Amino acid sequence: MGNIKEILISEDQIKNRIFDLAKEIEKDYDDEILMIGILKGSTLFMADLIRNIDKTVYMEFMQVSSYEGTESTGKINIKKDIEVDLTGKDVLVVEDIIDTGNTLGYLVENLRSRGAKSVEIVTLLSKPERRLKEIDCKYIGFEIEDKFVVGFGMDYNQRYRNLSYIGIYDNSEENI
Repeated sequence: MGNIKEILISEDQIKNRIFDLAKEIEKDYDDEILMIGILKGSTLFMADLIRNIDKTVYMEFMQVSSYEGTESTGKINIKKDIEVDLTGKDVLVVEDIIDTGNTLGYLVENLRSRGAKSVEIVTLLSKPERRLKEIDCKYIGFEIEDKFVVGFGMDYNQRYRNLSYIGIYDNSEENI
């Protein structure tokens, strides 16, 4: 499909890993979980994750950005915030990918400052090579190399989110 140079993680691999993550999460939480999905990339991951968790799960969404095209700008911008009180709640931040860690580091501190009982992270993908800020991520789907990936909710300029797999994006023919 267009600029996808290879499939990195297949649909079946994603499905199986999400099931395993859901069971890990189920074991770690007593009753209720407030999941905060980071828009837009985490939506498919969060939907599949929730369907596999046999607990009460509340959903909220935030839109936080530091990217333009394929590069992080380093400036963190909350475009959409949650509207619920976090006091005393177990919060699980659902992220599509952890790259530099700057955005997520800021976000976790922000949520903790609002009185959450706990704040943990679940991410579908992690790129440890790119990490600039150390992030304590409790649940990781897959660790990947430093490649720009799309699919399963992740995009390049709003394209490729609808892919059922995760592919490596080839930007060699573009001026980025």
